Amino acid sequence: MTGENTQLALFGADPIEPAPTTDTGVPTQDEPASVPSEPAEVPNEPESTEPASSLTPTPTEVSEPPSAPEPTRLPPAGTAADPHAAIITEEGCFTPSGQPRRAGRPVESVEILAKLLTWLSLKPKGAVAQVYIVGVEACNILGWEIDPGSEDDFDSMKALREHAAAELAKAIRLTIGPLNDHGWFLRKNKSGKEKEPGHYINLERRTDGDGLMMVDVILEPYSWTYPYRDIGWSGRIGELGIFGNPTAGTYLPDDAAEARRELGRRLHFSVEQLGVLPGPTPARTGAAIQDQVVRTRTRTGKGVVVTEAGPLPPLNDAPSGEIEPPVVWTRSSVDPAELENAVALVTIDQRAAYLASAGMLAFGYGKPQYVQGDVVARMVRKGKNAPFGVYRITMPALRSLNLPDTLPPILPVVDPQRTDPDQPVSTWVTGISLDKLQAPVSEGGAGLDLDDLEVSEAWMWPNEGKALEAWKKRLAPARKLAVETGDAVMKRYIGVVYKAYIGRMHTDKWDDKFAHHSQPVWWAAIVAHCRWRGRSVAMENSRTHGLWPLHTATDSWVYAVPAGVDLADPSDYLGKMVVEKHVVLTEEIRQQLLAAKTSGSMRAAITAAFGESDDDLDDEWEQ
Repeated sequence: MTGENTQLALFGADPIEPAPTTDTGVPTQDEPASVPSEPAEVPNEPESTEPASSLTPTPTEVSEPPSAPEPTRLPPAGTAADPHAAIITEEGCFTPSGQPRRAGRPVESVEILAKLLTWLSLKPKGAVAQVYIVGVEACNILGWEIDPGSEDDFDSMKALREHAAAELAKAIRLTIGPLNDHGWFLRKNKSGKEKEPGHYINLERRTDGDGLMMVDVILEPYSWTYPYRDIGWSGRIGELGIFGNPTAGTYLPDDAAEARRELGRRLHFSVEQLGVLPGPTPARTGAAIQDQVVRTRTRTGKGVVVTEAGPLPPLNDAPSGEIEPPVVWTRSSVDPAELENAVALVTIDQRAAYLASAGMLAFGYGKPQYVQGDVVARMVRKGKNAPFGVYRITMPALRSLNLPDTLPPILPVVDPQRTDPDQPVSTWVTGISLDKLQAPVSEGGAGLDLDDLEVSEAWMWPNEGKALEAWKKRLAPARKLAVETGDAVMKRYIGVVYKAYIGRMHTDKWDDKFAHHSQPVWWAAIVAHCRWRGRSVAMENSRTHGLWPLHTATDSWVYAVPAGVDLADPSDYLGKMVVEKHVVLTEEIRQQLLAAKTSGSMRAAITAAFGESDDDLDDEWEQ
């Protein structure tokens, strides 16, 4: 993906300019900058502890949409990652800060690489020590060269990736002998089978006594072949971890030397600000941060420690899909009066929504207890909020609730188009939704009493605590720094990390050693919290401006707005609304919106107005 011999023409976006750097004058250090496991809160980007009714923006009047801040000159890489990683190009081996190793001589063979891995003696940092091979030419020198074919030769991007990964594994195995000769072998999984080499080559070497050295050799040009990489919508190459996103224009520069400097800068940022090396996937990076937090809490005896998975308990009449799934909803039509004074179409988005909710919620852990009947109601009424758990409720008939039809269904699993509006509805919800359904309609709730919800059974967790508070406090300051310095690449990367980690929570797709990160009910609570916060904002916008959304995807909302109306929140709190997209409402767009008579045609009109694909409309990358 770098250098003149780029093997796949898959990346059409222009890359973000790399930070200007030099390779001279960077002092070395014995130890990297340390990152506290439980840092203090960031004053200018605090975690909101306001109730749902106050999680609405204070309206401000502005005539123009906010403009993006001017990017500043990013500093070159520091030395935080130097003890933990190295970067090899066709020119030679370098520290992330740019200092040459081996006197700047090229790494001309696998045998030299094997000796170099031993000599470097790199240390882990939240992940195994890493050596990056950057540029096709550097891989070719080592004999790791393949012809993956082209997209036209395969039925899908997935098939192309699998073919390329198999070819790469063959090439590596044919040349792995010198590594073995110098004591480096492929690591084995739990069953004792060697891990298949590819974009990641997982190596280990026994030392004198019972010592063990481990290093991951990572082939940058083939990062797209890694099986857990995000191929993205419509077959596009998506997020490639610390390397960036080709579609978004954040991938490394084409020139190998510039790519090496930029990668070094990113590695330094990751180690210094997040406290870890990048994992093989963004979700694994998020997991490594949380594991560091847990180790610190275990050592100090302070804070919530969760070391076991929290699977969804067996639910009677469980929903066919997920508990509290993300919601995607589009109006079927719009009244001409709603567009009469509108001058722009905007998307507002909660600032780092999932990160905000993850840090402020108390999650359940331990073995959940099953309760039913009057016992459930008594336990719920004990405190201000429902205990962390999942509850089976029976709601009154939807038609009797008199809720606005210009908002999405009150619950994602309660779709008026698929539910008899004159019949009660039974479903399972988290404690978050149990509370919010009792909030006034004007604040985004359903205005119901607990008795109206007929809670018949529940699974409740015996312990509660802010298990992800310190995790959030690690990521939030790093995100704030990236925003303040105009570092669009690392701002996006941090967003990818926390969303990938939270998104993976609701699955069991974790290796055994990471199984404790499977927490589907935590995930459901976070998604529900974001959804209800957005609904509260939507009701505030209806009261203040008389505006109703045209489309929503969990934490983002599309509106047609008049001149002088800004739906963004001026505060610095995470979870508050910011303007993500803004387009002038031309007469052509207006007529397309008015002509829409179905959700599909309205959605098509909105995506056309923003000049993006249908998939982009629901892309959850946040501000």
